[in-house]
Order: sequence, then C-alpha cells, then structure tokens
Amino acid sequence: MKSALIQLPGLNRDRDMFAALRQISGTDPVTVWQTETELPDVDLIVIPGGFSYGDYLRCGAIAARMPVMRAVAEKARAGVRVIGVCNGFQILLEAGLLPGALMRNASLKFVCREVRLTVANNRTAFTSLYAAGEVIRCPVAHHDGNYFADADTLAALEDRGQVVFRYAEGTNPNGSVNDIAGLVNEAGNVLGMMPHPENLIEPAHGGTDGRRLFEAALGQVEIA
Repeated sequence: MKSALIQLPGLNRDRDMFAALRQISGTDPVTVWQTETELPDVDLIVIPGGFSYGDYLRCGAIAARMPVMRAVAEKARAGVRVIGVCNGFQILLEAGLLPGALMRNASLKFVCREVRLTVANNRTAFTSLYAAGEVIRCPVAHHDGNYFADADTLAALEDRGQVVFRYAEGTNPNGSVNDIAGLVNEAGNVLGMMPHPENLIEPAHGGTDGRRLFEAALGQVEIA
C-alpha cells in the first residue's frame, strides 16, 4: 500500500515517521508540503508529531488551515485512511476531522516518558492486529495532550466504540478524560493519538509494540 507523509514547518518527527513507513511498507512514503492542494493516490496519509508553527495560537490551529489540510479532509471523506500522531492529532482536531479538543497537560508540564496503553477497540483498520484489552507500551512527548470533549460528545464516542486506545491504569500522563489516548472518527478511517507508535517498531527501539498499528493500517487486513 502507498502512503503519504504531510510536512509542515515545525513538525520534527517526520523523519521517524518516514523511517517507520518505509520499513513496514517496503517503499518510501510520498512527502507532501503544506502548500499542496492535491494529494497523490495513496492508501494512507500520516501527519507526524512536532510543533507546527511553533504551537502559536493553539497547537495545530495554524497547520489545520493550510491548503494541504483541505486536501487531507477531501481524501478522508473519500475513505482514505489518515493517522495523526501527537501534533498530528492536534491538527486533526483543529481541522474538524475528529471531535473534541486537546488542552494543556493537567500538570502544566511537558511530559516525555513511556506509558502503557490498553487497546479499547480492536475492530478498526488500525487496531485489528491487537487483541481487545491488550496492554502495550508506547512513548509520549507532549505539553498539550489532555483530551477533552463535552458530555454528549464523550457519550457518543464511547457508545460507538470510537475510543481505540486508553492510558492503562496509573499511566495517564496528561489528565485526559476517560484516559483517552487515541480515537477514530465515526467512519473509522481517521485515527488521532497522542503516543508515538512509530518510536517502538523494532528491537533497536527497545520493543515492537507500535509496529502492528502500521502493519494493520498499511496492509489488507480483515477486521474481525
């Protein structure tokens, strides 16, 4: 499957993501700059982490209004899979491709450490290679990862199974409501998550718990 990697000023995790996509798919992802108004024909679009536009205004607010994000939204509406990690998650929220908001961490401090994630829903195109309830390791590095949604939105997310990852008990690093670490849109083809699965895909990283997410997203995997 072909993939595209979105590049914006200040995104500094693009090389990590590029390496992960290349290693798992066997081909280099197409890199797409912020001013592009059309995207190539790909199966997966990824927005990596970092600090787009220096996190001015709100994290992801400026990036979400760049021409390339209109093209990403069009592809998402057409059913193309999209992943946003960390700042990429913030951008997807600001662009309206996912519900809710990411606020300053409850500690008001930048958090950089490994956490444990519980797979809350393994019946998606991104989580189908994990077992339901499985606990995996994943690193985080963010200052604004405290997920929040109003009560009605939160209830809908839970009822529809859109929450796919939760911070395992005792490892919530930011105060996210319901321990939400990652969620999908109602159609199930757009994933946003704060942890960095691209940094745990090979033994040199100290583990491979993040690898299956990309294998599922990039492969023709049947959802149970």
